Amino acid sequence: MEINRVYKAVFSPTGGTQKVTDVIASVWDNDIINIDLSDRNTDFSQYILQKNDLIIAAVPSFGGRVPATAIERLKEIKGCSCPAILIVTYGNREYEDTLIELGDTLAAEGCIAVAAVTAIAEHSISRNIAQGRPDETDIKTLRDFAIKIKDKIQNIDEIKMINLPGNRPYKPLGTSNAIPHADKRCDKCGVCAEKCPVGAIPIDNPGKTDEKKCIACMRCIKVCHNGARKINPLVLAVINGMLKKVCGVRKDADLIM
Repeated sequence: MEINRVYKAVFSPTGGTQKVTDVIASVWDNDIINIDLSDRNTDFSQYILQKNDLIIAAVPSFGGRVPATAIERLKEIKGCSCPAILIVTYGNREYEDTLIELGDTLAAEGCIAVAAVTAIAEHSISRNIAQGRPDETDIKTLRDFAIKIKDKIQNIDEIKMINLPGNRPYKPLGTSNAIPHADKRCDKCGVCAEKCPVGAIPIDNPGKTDEKKCIACMRCIKVCHNGARKINPLVLAVINGMLKKVCGVRKDADLIM
């Protein structure tokens, strides 16, 4: 089939998911429409895809599930039996039910998964886990697979959803106590408040964090120019210790088509 437009719908608070998505999308010469799922001010219902459009939907795995915020926003995007490429990134632990949940969410809105990638990206909380990934080896693997996906889509006769690993019902949603807070280095510039995907940082008092709204995505830590936002050191030490036990062996991308 001939693809008219390519949509990139990406939830990437700390940038790792965006890097993987850019590699997969780089093989397409079509007009690309970027949809930032972390932008809480976007009207996502404006995006209505036609049959000959392609959506590349990309999310990080949060505890083996799609971030609830990304799910809510993806549900506003409508398709019309159009093909979809799914991307899930994770910090070298497990992605569990994230991929199948992402596929189900898109299918409910009329987008059919024809290929999927699960790739390793630097862990958003424990930054020493999968540090520097996706690396050169990852990027070559992803690009080679992206070429195969493009060839499949261009020569497809009938769009059929691929089988995706995971469980239904999905694993229960967990909670995180890794809530970033500002320290005395905060100069109240407001960048973190502006960039927070869920508005958990008050615009008029960016030194604070609304713990009930925070989804522990770590974007505020990533964008702070003073390094003023941190997770409690004791909490971080516990998380690092747990992840070190289960993330010690390098994992590579799962490529599904």
